[in-house]
Amino acid sequence: MGHLTGGPYYDLIGRTGNNVGRRRKGKNVFSMRPAKSNKPPSALQLAQRNRFGLVTSWLSRIGDLIDAGFLVHPEEESDMNAAVSYHLKNAVTGVSPNFTMDYPKVMFSRGKVGEAYRAEVNITVAARLDYVWLAGTPTKYNKPTDMATVMVYCPALDKFVTLQNAAARSALLFNLLLPGNFSGEEVHAYIGFTSADGKVAGSSVYVGEFLVL
Repeated sequence: MGHLTGGPYYDLIGRTGNNVGRRRKGKNVFSMRPAKSNKPPSALQLAQRNRFGLVTSWLSRIGDLIDAGFLVHPEEESDMNAAVSYHLKNAVTGVSPNFTMDYPKVMFSRGKVGEAYRAEVNITVAARLDYVWLAGTPTKYNKPTDMATVMVYCPALDKFVTLQNAAARSALLFNLLLPGNFSGEEVHAYIGFTSADGKVAGSSVYVGEFLVL
């Protein structure tokens, strides 16, 4: 059941009959309820649903990174929708119904801030990834005060480890501690930078796949 947030001519939120109202990016959106189809879905439709379900469920678990990182998109599009659109087009691999994320193409942020220059991960201690990078040439969008965000995903455990504002670009390194059960597992590592005030993000980079000690 829908409800009016003000008087009879104000916002309609929810569904009333065939009318659907919602707020999107600060605007009132009003539409008709879509008709149900009695036709069974085609193989292509099922594949599209599988791809969409994979991407949305995967990205929803790193929503805080997406909200802070996918800031460059049309005004009417949300941060998450922009991320979903990118990953559907670029970061899904496999054959239906066995789709998986194409990990080297995954991005948790996109934008103008300089990428992590020559980023690497060294592994010398159990359950820890040691990120290192170079400062690069200082520019308007490459400042020593830019802050790093790191993300690690373990497919076998289906678990993420993420940390925003992990270290300043000028630090040139950051040691990320992982849960003990990550030891002996393969993980995918990523890093990206945002401006110190968090208003401008940069494109995250895939550092590689690593075996955790």
